Amino acid sequence: MAQLDGRVAIVTGSGRGIGQNIALRLVREGAAVVINDIDEAPATETVAAIGKQGGRAVACVGDVTAKDFGERIVKTAVDAFGACHIVVNNAGYTWDSVIQKMSDEQWYAIIDVHLTAPFRILRAFQQYFRPVVDEERKAGKRVMRKVVNISSTSGVNGNAGQSNYASGKAGVIGLTKALSKEWGRYDVTVNAVAFGYIQTRLTTPLQEGEAGEIEVQGRKVKVGIQGGRLAAMNQMIPLGRGGTPEEAAGSVYLFCSPDSDYVSGQCLVVNGGL
Repeated sequence: MAQLDGRVAIVTGSGRGIGQNIALRLVREGAAVVINDIDEAPATETVAAIGKQGGRAVACVGDVTAKDFGERIVKTAVDAFGACHIVVNNAGYTWDSVIQKMSDEQWYAIIDVHLTAPFRILRAFQQYFRPVVDEERKAGKRVMRKVVNISSTSGVNGNAGQSNYASGKAGVIGLTKALSKEWGRYDVTVNAVAFGYIQTRLTTPLQEGEAGEIEVQGRKVKVGIQGGRLAAMNQMIPLGRGGTPEEAAGSVYLFCSPDSDYVSGQCLVVNGGL
């Protein structure tokens, strides 16, 4: 019997990258998963791949910053699988500038995706689980639920050129610690994972002078890291390299599994020992 048999999970930003690997890991451990991406194609492709492996998944396509998204994704989980036990707030991206060049639009876009969206999703999650917990307890059942919020070493230590991202990621740690105190009485653990350098499309190695970018809500956003800077980062990391998305997913799974049932309000830094 897998550790997450009978569990239902939401993973935002799970059409690709770290989020996709988190979803795949949860499915391998027996969970049914709601896959989310802002673009339909990666979400539906991930759902199809999970189905081919014998897992259960449905898509909830959309922008996590939409005001009604929290209610919509929780409802998707309950309608499709009858319950919701795990929420992983993973969706996000970076849009960097030094503060004197950062617009209000740039600030709020990043704060909204990394802090406001998790707040709304978790508010909707509470509105779902509160009456369910009452019914479970009346029936003599004790069911542990899990929240994992994805933070960053930028939120723990700060990072030049990322005042928006660092603030959002620091804020989600505060949200994590506050909710761990609010929700312990409901048998809900709330933890965070702060990633350092993980090898994803947002940290793609770039040649000198090359400019990578992604499109988010019609905006062209620069991504990628110059090769020289990556080499310097790898030299500083005791393990000598960035982490893989699979390794990143493993650290999140720790907080989703029964092995962490008495761990709450913590932020695990995953940075190869840096």
